[in-house]
Amino acid sequence: MILYSFRRCPWAMRARLALRYAGCEVQIEEVAMKHKPAALLALSPKGTVPVLDTGAGVLEESLDIMRWALQHNDPQDWQLLADPAAAQQAEALIARNDSTFKAQVNLYKYAERYPEHTREHYRQQAEAWLAELEGLLEGRAYLLADHPSLADAALLPLMRQFAGVEPQWFAEAAYPRVRSWLEGWLGSDLFKAVMAR
Repeated sequence: MILYSFRRCPWAMRARLALRYAGCEVQIEEVAMKHKPAALLALSPKGTVPVLDTGAGVLEESLDIMRWALQHNDPQDWQLLADPAAAQQAEALIARNDSTFKAQVNLYKYAERYPEHTREHYRQQAEAWLAELEGLLEGRAYLLADHPSLADAALLPLMRQFAGVEPQWFAEAAYPRVRSWLEGWLGSDLFKAVMAR
């Protein structure tokens, strides 16, 4: 089983998180995006990562890879099977993360490419999302339960990217729970394992 990955890509990162958590034996093939291997392009002509070759099929989307891994093994109930309403909420959060927040992070991170507005303006556009997550984290360490879920693992990489644009601002911003949640993940053995070179 081979996962074509790029270490810093947020989508590949979350695929690696789920595969590692689920204990899937997988060979990680690090892809140089300017020199994509023929084997990757043969499996997935669009040439983006992550791509998982399971031996029985090919998965080309990070969420599909995450769900596939969790169906094999999910010891902490990341799928929130014990709470169907929370599971539905997880799907909605991930959808917004992958559309609206992704676009906001892109504008914020690469503000010089979008001179219509300032970096500060783009950051402020994203702050409603941070405030919402801050509210979800009230009284618990994770977004939707007392344990990690698919939503936490799926949202983590983009939030890491967002926090890295202006680290000083993020360190002082009015979102202490989001900060603590992010730091908890970044300091975890699971995250360190999937980010090891």
